[in-house]
Amino acid sequence: MLENKSLKSDLTFHWLIVYMMLFMLIGYNLICHLLGSEIQINIAEDLRVLIRSIFYVIAIILFPLVNLIRHILLRLNQTMPGDNPAKNRYLVTTIVTLVLIESVGVLGFIMFILGDEFNTLYIFTTLAVLGLFLHRPREEEYRQIIEALPIKNL
Repeated sequence: MLENKSLKSDLTFHWLIVYMMLFMLIGYNLICHLLGSEIQINIAEDLRVLIRSIFYVIAIILFPLVNLIRHILLRLNQTMPGDNPAKNRYLVTTIVTLVLIESVGVLGFIMFILGDEFNTLYIFTTLAVLGLFLHRPREEEYRQIIEALPIKNL
């Protein structure tokens, strides 16, 4: 069986991506707090409410959709032929799912720029952080990919 220490070291870059996404979310919030009203564009309230509602629907749809995409990518990682190593296959899965989830945080940043309050920014940021937690790299998933691939693809 594969050692946990080896799996952890293989996933170091994967975790670096997670931390980078987290720092980007923190960066959005810092920009909004430091620049505040200087970066806001005040649009009509009814238009802003419509955009916010659309963004909430996108976020609500995105969570199960990303979960489905992750599941499909994990199965493809285990079954697709080719010379791509397990580490690279899982890295692609990690990047795709985290970028999709990070977009939820970007929606909050956009809403703040459009003149919305900090509350909306915090809601979208919290959802994005939750998504980063849910789609973090997992040793068990990586182990399953390694076990499913022929020896030459490790």
